[in-house]
Amino acid sequence: MASAVFILVTFAADVFAADANTSLNRKEGILKSSTLSMYTKLVSDDPEVPLFNPNYKQRLDSIQKSVPLPYNKYVHNYISIYVARPAQIGRMVGLSKFYFPIYEKIFEENGLPDELKFLSIVESALDPFAVSRSGATGLWQFMYTTAKGYRLTIDNYVDDRRDPIASTSAAALYFKESYLEFGDWLLAIAAYNCGRGAVSRAIEKAGGLKDFWAIRQFLPQETQNYVPAFIAITYMMNCYSQHDIRTIPSLLPELTDVIQVNRFVSLSSVAKAAEIGIEQVEVLNPSYKKQIINGTPTNPKSLVLPVLDKQIYFNLYSALNSTNEEPRIISASNIRSGTADPVYHRVKSGESLSTIANRYRVEVQDIRVWNRLKSSLIVPGQRLKVSSGKSV
Repeated sequence: MASAVFILVTFAADVFAADANTSLNRKEGILKSSTLSMYTKLVSDDPEVPLFNPNYKQRLDSIQKSVPLPYNKYVHNYISIYVARPAQIGRMVGLSKFYFPIYEKIFEENGLPDELKFLSIVESALDPFAVSRSGATGLWQFMYTTAKGYRLTIDNYVDDRRDPIASTSAAALYFKESYLEFGDWLLAIAAYNCGRGAVSRAIEKAGGLKDFWAIRQFLPQETQNYVPAFIAITYMMNCYSQHDIRTIPSLLPELTDVIQVNRFVSLSSVAKAAEIGIEQVEVLNPSYKKQIINGTPTNPKSLVLPVLDKQIYFNLYSALNSTNEEPRIISASNIRSGTADPVYHRVKSGESLSTIANRYRVEVQDIRVWNRLKSSLIVPGQRLKVSSGKSV
């Protein structure tokens, strides 16, 4: 399910190349003291690696719960990277005030360690609109086919990969399945990046050892970095104040209400009636691809809003139940206006399928199907169909 290591791209593009091509299709033992000593020795003896920092190790030991958080040179390097980027970490702390309670509730219901919530930062930097070069989307970076396999809705109006509740529930199921297979949380985390098949093959090459550090050399390069990055970001999110990093508040409120909508309503009309910015409405309701809530009496859809005054709720109720507003798609592009004619796009230099799909609010997989593409490779000047030609 996982794809690009977003926060690593954001924080340290010069440290390693995050390929972003892996997908979810692709867990409690603590490292023995002898193994930890070996990595400690590597850290202190290798002239290219910073000296062992006892504070890092002590803090990691103090915050460890179900998921092992060993300290070694690989983890040390990523902690150093993150410490040097206080603004990014401060923003993650601010965003976590909204997203982490959602994750924690779902993980608790599924009997999972809540430390897994930090992996979403590595995946998407807590951006529900994040899209990798290969089309992996959302907070947990699901690929199209994997998302469908985990019963996430992806259609003309909705992409559940962007929905915090739906996508986290799917991620929780993947973690449970991986832990049942490997019995080790770090291997389950590795599987989230490169897939269970790749982890199984690495275990076989390592002589059957089910230990991430033992099989690390047999895993893809991105996955080799992925687990240390997770441990390092877990450290930072728990110990940021020890590095004089301050929380940067986000646009997202900590308290919200959920309203069931049983008709088509544009997010812009909701924002106007609720007297709040459209940007906040969009980020609270990221799954609606066309800024339209496509609710019906038989299938109402959720609208998430900050807690509002009673009078504003009255105005909002009137807007939601108005018969004057026709279902319409807010966009400059006619692909989102319900046209019955297919829409085409001429590829420009530097464009990818992902950027084109984002522009027209469709899926990479859809563009590939409409154009019978066998891969995601496109070239400047190529003419692509970016709508099916059917009424939306």
